[in-house]
Amino acid sequence: MALKIKIAKPTTRQGWGNLILRTALGCVALVLVVFLAVFGYYYFRYQSIVDERLKQPLFETTAKIYAAPREVRPGQKLSRASIVNELRGAGYTAEGSTNASPLGTYSESGETVSVHPGPQSFHAEDGATIHFASGVVDSLTDDHGQALLSYELEPLLITGLSEDANRTKRRLLTFDDIPPNLVQAVLAIEDRKFFEHSGVNYGSMVSWGWHDLIRDRKHRGGASTVTMQLAKLVFLSDDGTIRYKLMQIMVAFQLEHRFNKQQIFEMYANRINLGQQGSFAIDGFGEAAQAYFGKDVKQLDVAQCAMLAGIIQRPNYFNPYRHPDRVLERRNLVLDSMVETGAITKEQAERAKDEPLHLSTLSVDASEAPYFVDLVHEQLNQKLGERDFNREGLHIYTTLDPDLQRVATSAVESTIHVVDEQVDKLYARRHRVRPGEPAQPSEPITYPQVALVALNPHTGQVLALVGGRNYGQSQLDHATSAPRPTGSIFKPFVYASAFNTAVAGTQLPGHDELFSPITILSDEQTTYDVGNQEYTPRNDAGDYYGQVTARLALQRSLNNATIGLASLVGFDRVAALAREAGIKSARGTPSMAIGSYGATPLEMAGAYTIFANHGLHLDPWMLASVRSPSGDVISDYSPTSKQVLDPRVAYLTTNMLEAVMSGVGTGAGVRGQGFYAPAAGKTGSSHDAWFAGYTTNLLCIVWVGNDDYTDIKIHGALAAGPIWGEFMKRAVQLPQYSDTHEFNVPDGVQIVPIDKATNLPADSNCMSDTYNAAFLDGTVPTTTCSHPNTDKRNFIQKIFGLGDKKP
Repeated sequence: MALKIKIAKPTTRQGWGNLILRTALGCVALVLVVFLAVFGYYYFRYQSIVDERLKQPLFETTAKIYAAPREVRPGQKLSRASIVNELRGAGYTAEGSTNASPLGTYSESGETVSVHPGPQSFHAEDGATIHFASGVVDSLTDDHGQALLSYELEPLLITGLSEDANRTKRRLLTFDDIPPNLVQAVLAIEDRKFFEHSGVNYGSMVSWGWHDLIRDRKHRGGASTVTMQLAKLVFLSDDGTIRYKLMQIMVAFQLEHRFNKQQIFEMYANRINLGQQGSFAIDGFGEAAQAYFGKDVKQLDVAQCAMLAGIIQRPNYFNPYRHPDRVLERRNLVLDSMVETGAITKEQAERAKDEPLHLSTLSVDASEAPYFVDLVHEQLNQKLGERDFNREGLHIYTTLDPDLQRVATSAVESTIHVVDEQVDKLYARRHRVRPGEPAQPSEPITYPQVALVALNPHTGQVLALVGGRNYGQSQLDHATSAPRPTGSIFKPFVYASAFNTAVAGTQLPGHDELFSPITILSDEQTTYDVGNQEYTPRNDAGDYYGQVTARLALQRSLNNATIGLASLVGFDRVAALAREAGIKSARGTPSMAIGSYGATPLEMAGAYTIFANHGLHLDPWMLASVRSPSGDVISDYSPTSKQVLDPRVAYLTTNMLEAVMSGVGTGAGVRGQGFYAPAAGKTGSSHDAWFAGYTTNLLCIVWVGNDDYTDIKIHGALAAGPIWGEFMKRAVQLPQYSDTHEFNVPDGVQIVPIDKATNLPADSNCMSDTYNAAFLDGTVPTTTCSHPNTDKRNFIQKIFGLGDKKP
């Protein structure tokens, strides 16, 4: 019996369902094909972009600028711990460490530290042992046990040259250089699944897409992994669109394919922007650790690591100097995140939260000497040509003393308000603003600029340099930018020229004796013919003193007496001495004697070395050596010097400049600031304000003036003097400048007590009121205060031989 099977025909509804399903599957397949085609297109397109970018190094090798080596001497107030910290800061490692530094190693034993320079050290590989006793350097011995008078430590790194027009600086790190706490802090707040994902966190991406679709940008977030952030930093510009996000994903895939996770994080750690100091962008954790904490990145604690990780999100918003409360809150959020990821315990987090920010108090000026570094860069270009110092990774050794640079910057910052207050008073007086009333300027108030240059007077090394009030606001270096009239700080060259005549055995016109500190000068207003014009100088405030000693004329900075002395010596002779000392603009005119010709603060610092350095002139210098990264010498530099004055003349002038800083001297005000070390100096007031002075081991010039060359109308003693005094007061507290002493009296000079009433050598009958003055041998008067037999004729009578010599 045959069976019949009846097959049911599909209903219309089933037919439509199958059709829809097949259509849907086809659409999905089509979308998938299109997606894969688009993805493949952009993947390979961005592969070529990444390939092209990677042909160049991601980061330029930064040229490193180093300070002058610290000289250690017996008797200095230095502790064993401070020496060890400095060696560590210079890059030395403890002897026996697994990774010995090529710069050198050190070892400690009791109250000694042994220093062992390595093959890449600035110095030859000659070590030394430093012995301490009660916080003082007791003695120094070399590797063979022989005693040393001094020993130089490894120079400290100041900074790197900025890489580009954006003034970016970074200190490149390897992944092993980055402390684990910093890695964990970054991942806890930025990308917890960094070591698990393939470059993209898809959950975050979906959330980002949804909030972008509904235009909720407030809660959209970034959705960027560390890899995607690196893609943005190196390869892309963020325009906030979905297209940009897709491109970012493509580049992230490329990076994950080419590099391992440690390499990606290393690139990120060196590239990420972490704020701004002055005009410099802080890029990378290495530079940020130094900028914010004054530390190497390896020395950061948990709290500091959390702070750096926290400010990644918005570096300017989370500026720790401007918004410490915001930063503390953000840092603590990072610490809590680290607890959640298991990186630290809750107890560790709580201890870290109790820590203050511990920010470095140093500004970019203090810690990195930007004006100084810019000058070094200019000199490199002049000496080595326009070569890529960064790409070569050169090591550039300079003369800078970082401790003194910090003192210079802080002295300017803490005293410039004294000048500003005087400017405000002058404005109020000029515009008749009543005391207590707020000034409503009808014209902008111009606050003056400032420059400070400090030298080692015996080597010419520029130890510290401040070129302006604020480097972030203006990079114009006022220490070198333009010559300014020097005012009365030029006057010592007139008196030195007069002492030159005494050394030569030549009497000045109208004088029967060789020039000395008690030579009588006429301080009366006088008119001079200069070409077809008359020149009639006046004293400050219109006061004239008649017959005065040369010592008092310089001490009170009397213009007419000084110009009169220059006319007796010869204007051309004075100008020639000034030019030999480096004041190239000086010309033989009457106004030259009171500083009408210009010089820069750096030039004046060099000029004053002839007084502070026994008559030897030294050109200021700041570039000591340029070396390759392996330590090979490319070029060494040494200063140029020239004997300009007899050492006796240098001391005789110095002795008179010591008087300027005492009694009625125009520079005596600095003594009221707490600076008491033996020193010589001179104020200067022209359109600008100056103060020049020196001790036995430090020379400093301070200038204050307006950029538009207008007269600041403030005396040097009141504008530049307070800055100079504050700087020197702080400087002599540093171990390397604390051993100031009286200036050494050279052979051929004698110190004689002089009676103030008669300005003659004092004897036993008149020793109650005297001052000491320095005389060239053979120029001390034979008469004394109780047996005067001097010529009482006036200046005109002496010139023309009139009248009688009256005892």
